[in-house]
Amino acid sequence: MITKRIIPCLDVRDGRVVKGVNFLGLRDVSGPVELAKYYSDCGADELVFYDITASAEGRALFTGILRDVASTIFIPLTVGGGIRALADFERVLACGADKVSVNSGAIQNPRLIAEAAKRYGDQCVVLSVDAKRVNGTYHVFAKGGREDTGMDALEWIRRGIGDGAGEIVLNSIDTDGVKRGFDLEMLADVCAFADVPVIASGGAGRMEDFVTLFKEIPGVDAGLAASIFHFGEVSISELKDVLAREGINVRRIL
Repeated sequence: MITKRIIPCLDVRDGRVVKGVNFLGLRDVSGPVELAKYYSDCGADELVFYDITASAEGRALFTGILRDVASTIFIPLTVGGGIRALADFERVLACGADKVSVNSGAIQNPRLIAEAAKRYGDQCVVLSVDAKRVNGTYHVFAKGGREDTGMDALEWIRRGIGDGAGEIVLNSIDTDGVKRGFDLEMLADVCAFADVPVIASGGAGRMEDFVTLFKEIPGVDAGLAASIFHFGEVSISELKDVLAREGINVRRIL
């Protein structure tokens, strides 16, 4: 039985972890290094670090903070934000990242996924997709959810997998920060064809949302969340106890 992963997400702006609703109304949470260490110590399976304004501001990701985070934790680290070329992959990996997440950069340069997969391996390349319903279809949004590309999200994910993306992070803008549960419909539509791990992001509000996610969409490999972990609403260790009792296979600290 495949072990399901629980992944906290650090959205970093100006050196601080922030969180909003539907990608808007960001509020300060904590310092990323302290929060990363806390999650590493309390049983998180992986950690995602997004420099959420790097692409919109047209700059490189802040590597100083990234180095501090990577040196503090002992779990896999995925990093994204401002990844536009192979040189950005190289720089982020050199700072201690295990995987690199691409979003707006791949939209601007569709060859990036294939080039990165060829150089670093599929397992290193994560395609992060910010999707939202527009007139009954899923559209891909860029620049931290600020810009509607008009691209069909399902077709974009198919292309990304075909080009060598080894993992998909599906961020539903419709459910982000709302805390009413993951976007099961959107996830089911992606898992129907995806043959690589799919990480669900956006909407977790309570432990039961993870139980529902893994039971109703068994093809999902991991649940990613931010605010419910950041603000102490859900403990990762308690969440894993609940999932185990529900028959969902998770890694627990003995």
